[in-house]
Amino acid sequence: MSPQTLDRETTVRRAPRSVIVSAWAVPIMVAGQFAMLAIVPVALVLIGTLRDARLRTLRWGAIALTAAYATPLALWAIGPERAQSLSKDMHPVFAAIIVAVGVAFAVSFHVLRRKRAHR
Repeated sequence: MSPQTLDRETTVRRAPRSVIVSAWAVPIMVAGQFAMLAIVPVALVLIGTLRDARLRTLRWGAIALTAAYATPLALWAIGPERAQSLSKDMHPVFAAIIVAVGVAFAVSFHVLRRKRAHR
C-alpha cells in the first residue's frame, strides 16, 4: 500500500484537541479538589498554545492561566507549614481565579474557532 499524498492547500488542519480538552480540564480539576494534578493540563495548554501559530491570539490567555496556577503552587511549595495537598492549602480566591481564567480561555478558544470558520 502506498501512502496517500495530499496537496497542502486542500489539507485542513485543526487546532490541537489537547489544548481545548486541557483548557476545560483545569477548572474542573481545581474545582474538584485535584489542583495538584491540574499541572498536566496547564502545561499542555501553555505548550500547545505556544507551539501552534494559529493560536497566537490565545497566548496571553495561556500565560495568564499558567501564572494563575503557578502562584498558589509556588506559595504551597515554599510555605513553611504546608498541607498535604495543594487543594487543601490553596486559598479559595486563588481557586476562583484559576477557574475563571480557565473558563475564559476555553470560551475564547471556541469564539476564535467560530470566527475562523466564518471567514
